[in-house]
Amino acid sequence: MITVRRATPLDAPPLAELLNEIVAAGGTTAHTRPISTGDMAQMMRTAPDRSAWHVALNRGGALRGFQYIEPSPTLPPEACDIATFVQIGQTGLGIGSALFTATAMAARALGYVWISANIRADNEGGLIYYQSRGFRDYARQADVPLANGQRVDKILMRYDI
Repeated sequence: MITVRRATPLDAPPLAELLNEIVAAGGTTAHTRPISTGDMAQMMRTAPDRSAWHVALNRGGALRGFQYIEPSPTLPPEACDIATFVQIGQTGLGIGSALFTATAMAARALGYVWISANIRADNEGGLIYYQSRGFRDYARQADVPLANGQRVDKILMRYDI
């Protein structure tokens, strides 16, 4: 059973650990460098207005995933960006679905009309996840540089709330 709740800066240590495992595995996130607990806590504390962070916990209270939305200068004010991270080996178990239910409700309450997902074109799992939630392609960005110098294509997907 998965429980979803709002994230707090006290969640920063397990959030950073989960994200760093995904970064180390490579190939699915635009993040290319590990993040410290302090940096994660800072990201959460300084998140823009109209942001929402959620965590998914298993029955024992262990973190299994997290998701957040926030406004973006590249999007109109009625739209927000989304980011989703599920623990390696825990995909396909309903964690992302549970997170998205809470996130979509938060987005609506924050006044957003649509959500944008910016996914690496080589992240098959991410593309399938967002498509299964009802996201549809609306743009493609070619040859986008990542922080480590790698270049990837990105697919932008949209979910109308």
